[in-house]
Amino acid sequence: MVLVVTKTDAASKKAITAQLIAASQLVEAREVVPVSAVAGDQVELLSDLLIGMLPEGPPLYPEEQTTDEDVERQIAELVREAALEKVRQEVPHSLAVSVEEIIRKPDPRDPDAVFTEVHALLHVERASQKPMLLGKGGQIIKAIGSEARVGLEVLLGGRVHLDLHVTVLGEWQDDPKKLNRLGY
Repeated sequence: MVLVVTKTDAASKKAITAQLIAASQLVEAREVVPVSAVAGDQVELLSDLLIGMLPEGPPLYPEEQTTDEDVERQIAELVREAALEKVRQEVPHSLAVSVEEIIRKPDPRDPDAVFTEVHALLHVERASQKPMLLGKGGQIIKAIGSEARVGLEVLLGGRVHLDLHVTVLGEWQDDPKKLNRLGY
């Protein structure tokens, strides 16, 4: 048991000392900790103390599992992350990615390996945002694909062909059906 004497910011040192003594005489406690949430006094100490007393629990998922998201959602997030990196905050909250198709087949270069084709759409809300993702001569969308492909090859364990297209999905952030379709 841990006793916590609170609101130490509202009392004098003498009153706090008296309360600490009184509290420690009530029950046998492992620790008696004076804290002030308002001033932040000893809150971190109390947190560390309580965490240190907790027993280690069983793992909630296998050690090799890094996320509870399915592969399609992970692919979408890798593509979105690469796109946000390339457009530098120009359309960050108006950008969603959906994976339309994933095709896995033997790699023609290595029959023991897998080659994956990923077809994905980058959705923006306004037509004026589309050129920001495409770039002059398709340079930005190509850079997005190149950057995302590195992470996808690690995720999927082999070579990846990433086919990206930009589409305008008007006001998708305000439409529950569109949000649901995009996985939000």
